[in-house]
Amino acid sequence: MGNDLLATAKRAQIGLLAMFFLMGVVSMAWVARIPEIRDVNGLNNGQLGLILISSTVGALIGAQLSGRLIHTYGTKAVIRVAVVIMPIGLILMGFATSPIMLIAGLFVMGLGYSSMDISSNTQAVVIEKLLGKRVMSSFHALWSSGAFVTTVFGGAIAKHVSPRDNLVGVGIVCFFFFIPSVRSLLPAHLDDHSGGEEETQVKIPFFSKSVLPLWAMGIGLLGGLIAEGAASDWGAILLRDDMGFGVGVNASAFATFSLAMITSRFLGDRVLDYFGPRKTVLLGGYVGGAGFGLGIAIGVPLSSSHPLVALIVINAGFACAGVGIGPMFPAYIVAASQVSGIASSVAIARVGVIGLAGYFIGPSVTGAIAQVTSLPLAMGFPIVMLLLAGYQSHIFRR
Repeated sequence: MGNDLLATAKRAQIGLLAMFFLMGVVSMAWVARIPEIRDVNGLNNGQLGLILISSTVGALIGAQLSGRLIHTYGTKAVIRVAVVIMPIGLILMGFATSPIMLIAGLFVMGLGYSSMDISSNTQAVVIEKLLGKRVMSSFHALWSSGAFVTTVFGGAIAKHVSPRDNLVGVGIVCFFFFIPSVRSLLPAHLDDHSGGEEETQVKIPFFSKSVLPLWAMGIGLLGGLIAEGAASDWGAILLRDDMGFGVGVNASAFATFSLAMITSRFLGDRVLDYFGPRKTVLLGGYVGGAGFGLGIAIGVPLSSSHPLVALIVINAGFACAGVGIGPMFPAYIVAASQVSGIASSVAIARVGVIGLAGYFIGPSVTGAIAQVTSLPLAMGFPIVMLLLAGYQSHIFRR
């Protein structure tokens, strides 16, 4: 590789690391404020769960469109549009005082997030090839770092700053920080968006024998992202409504979850090299799911008599889930990009659209179950799905 090309790849790597960090900040900025946003909009758990479907619809549309647009115009062109859409969605959510406004904000956020996610991961695959080493997990570690920072920040200012000012401020600041990050990314002629010399398909059938590997990967990723979505969207409410922890402290569950994901993803490239993708996903699903379940099963009943111990136990459970889920997304993205005969952007989009559906639908299903039963019982759904993700690791043998 020429020195100029290597320098371009390293510059793009730095820009994309910043991009993933900002994605985590924008997409998770509302997590610490979910209980307040729910109350401002006059919603119960079941209604909030249904409204979260709007982000799913936006994400599905964004992921489906972005794969083809990337193949035609390149990743950088799609990212330029997505960095405008995402902050707008967050700002709309901040101003929401009615379910309709919240639905609009969630839809726009889902649309922008999935477009950004697919295009950034596609560019990450090419950067990894140009550098000649595994770096995919480090990109996702920066996403988790951004999610952690924004969650802690939101919890810290919750008593002093309204959800509207919090979300609007984050949206505006991140929009301006996105600009230099986009400029440093790989240009279209280097990002291999058209498949390089290999003849690849840009239009693939929704379901056929040729795309079965993508469906298998997507279902495995679905299980892990359902658990991730539930942990992010319902953790604060679980600690507040079912365990009695106040504003700020109730954000500790997702902050712990994010910190655990940061750790596992910074170590993820080494872990994937040592254990291989199949064993990494298998251990992550089983250990993460078991720890997550035990944390909730023990922590919630214990909170009435020993609140401090219960807080430690519940956060340990969320930490187990974060460690387990962390390397899953990078493993599936790399695997999808290597499916023969299909453009990497299209393959990543297909696997991503299935997995991201779980990320957005999971909280909605959890909310619906919570409305009929209780939130602690409803959290059994994402726990089971995380265990399923571990089982589905047999895909990698094929």
